[in-house]
Amino acid sequence: MKQPIGSLAGGAVIVLYCAFTFASWALYPKAYGPVTNWLSDLGNSAYNPRGAILYNLGCILTGIALFPFFVGLHEWYKDEKRFRAGLIVTQAVGCVTAFSLIMIGVFSEDSGWLHSLWSRVFFALNLVVLIQLGSFLFTHPRYRRTIAYYGFIVAAIDVTFIFLDIPLLEWFTVFTALGYVGLRAYNMLQK
Repeated sequence: MKQPIGSLAGGAVIVLYCAFTFASWALYPKAYGPVTNWLSDLGNSAYNPRGAILYNLGCILTGIALFPFFVGLHEWYKDEKRFRAGLIVTQAVGCVTAFSLIMIGVFSEDSGWLHSLWSRVFFALNLVVLIQLGSFLFTHPRYRRTIAYYGFIVAAIDVTFIFLDIPLLEWFTVFTALGYVGLRAYNMLQK
């Protein structure tokens, strides 16, 4: 049975990010956790000299895997022009989101303002993609509306993080977004 590229890529996104993040965390030399640390602290070579490269490489590889995930949304096209155009715009925003995640890995926390810039771009565009996907796919006959509702909850967490800028909210945003990727990937398998 042929698997949709978006579904396979979605699985790769989750596995890559989690594997590299937790491997980097295992090498972190002191106490580290979601209440007091940003995820990007794992990629800071001053804080995590042995594990920083793993986290940064994980961001780069996860960003690369996000490209086919978003391109794979073509599986959801309908004949309606407005719907198709909206989904194409969502794919484009998704690809820029993927690129910004790559840039987070390239410009690690050691890079100062460049890392902050790309992080802000990533979380802002992640919010846009979550809202667009839920909105455009909500009426699609194959799309599970519960996934759209979950995506809107993740978007609310993302907005809260953008305004409050608290490490724990960053963790919630990232890992609930990974859950959304998993749900979307699973839904793509169900035709």
